[in-house]
Amino acid sequence: MLHLLTRKINRRNTLDQMAAVGPESLLIALLTAGFVGMVFTIQVAREFINLGAGNVVGGVLALSLTRELGPVLTAVIVTGRVGSAFAAEIGTMQVTEQIDALLMLKTDPIDYLVIPRVIACCLMLPILTILSLVTGIIGGLLIATTMYGISQTVFLESVRHFLSLWDICSAAIKAFVFGALIAVIGTSWGLTTTGGAKGVGQSTTTAVVTALLAIFVVNFLMTWIMFQGTGSSVLKGL
Repeated sequence: MLHLLTRKINRRNTLDQMAAVGPESLLIALLTAGFVGMVFTIQVAREFINLGAGNVVGGVLALSLTRELGPVLTAVIVTGRVGSAFAAEIGTMQVTEQIDALLMLKTDPIDYLVIPRVIACCLMLPILTILSLVTGIIGGLLIATTMYGISQTVFLESVRHFLSLWDICSAAIKAFVFGALIAVIGTSWGLTTTGGAKGVGQSTTTAVVTALLAIFVVNFLMTWIMFQGTGSSVLKGL
């Protein structure tokens, strides 16, 4: 935080990392969200239709994706794809003494390597999450209309009634925090790598595991803070 607030940001590195985190991760994130939305709809629709509540399938899917599945799954994908790359790349630089070379050139590795990655993850992950939410809802809509005969209008009206602005904001906030966790943990393990090629592999594995664990723990804490008390979304939808 101190470096981010007091030092000059390396714009070129930041833009390069934003491209790596955002556009290059977009396809896999959207594919995952689409299939998750379709699977969730299959599991929910068959039970809700038996209960005579087929008109709320879209809303339940939207709530699940927005509050939990979207931010968490997108963060998991980015962790596996980008967090591991951060640890491996910086770890390789560390064991080959490239970090020492930066210090000799009076370039702070935090400013040059860490801050651009933190900014990129914090900015790109909320965008990826919102796009994943839309894709997941579209996937659920396709299954609901083709397999279960739920009309498109009923499905989308249910989504509109169930979702609130706070749900969208909470998804973006979670994604922002998850992005910071992924970048900080990945780069931290990279900078502390020792032991040659074997150490790079160990740091990469540990960074991914640590980031995933941190995401799940922080997700619980943020959910507990954001959604205390009894909810009213289902009642509004009905």
